[in-house]
Amino acid sequence: MDNSPSHDDSGQPPVPAPVPMTKPEPKPEVKPEAAPRPHAPVAEAELRVSDADREKVAELLRDAYAEGRLDADEHADRIEAAYAAKTVGELAPLTRDLPARPLSFEKPPLDAPRPARPPQPPARQESPMVVAVFGGAARKGRWRVGSHLSAFAAFGGVEIDLTDAVFESPEVEITVTAIFGGVQVRVPENVSLQGSGIGIFGGFDVREATAADPYAPVVRVKGLALFGGCEAKPRRGKKLKEWVRRQLGTD
Repeated sequence: MDNSPSHDDSGQPPVPAPVPMTKPEPKPEVKPEAAPRPHAPVAEAELRVSDADREKVAELLRDAYAEGRLDADEHADRIEAAYAAKTVGELAPLTRDLPARPLSFEKPPLDAPRPARPPQPPARQESPMVVAVFGGAARKGRWRVGSHLSAFAAFGGVEIDLTDAVFESPEVEITVTAIFGGVQVRVPENVSLQGSGIGIFGGFDVREATAADPYAPVVRVKGLALFGGCEAKPRRGKKLKEWVRRQLGTD
């Protein structure tokens, strides 16, 4: 009799099926996101400046020009650089060599009282005619300008600067005669400049500009340049602060 165990014996556990010899695919490792790095502080020279900062520097330059510390060309160049500056590093050097008030870009509190401006000297009364013969003549500073001016230059030069003048009329007409000479006219940037002239073997250049304020004064330049020249243009950074309509009581 055969006593060997039978494969059909229900008392024996079934033989498990063979497991395939394949490795499971590794899951991608999830790395924690790196924390954002804080921005490095901006150097003071790279800080952006505001319109108020530019105007503050322009005011210091105007004071230096009025005191005679800067000549007309230096003042014009620095004013142009001040209004074109984008950063503190471009703005600060413009007043570094001036013994003026220290320049600070810190913003005062909103309720801080503004310092009072010193009173301006009275405007000078000048002749309506400027003449230069074999020499030069200049009319600048704080002076009273009426409705008509005449400039005559023969073998010389005339400079008429209206940037600090007190306008007594809403319209100023300047008649120019330049014979073997030159006439230069400068006006504030916030007045209207119009006009034209005749240039014979010379040049007559009027850079016309229209002020945003319709009540702003109007300066008209006309005349003749014979073997000479005339140039009239606004001076950037110089603004007329005493409006004609206020002086005439037309507000």
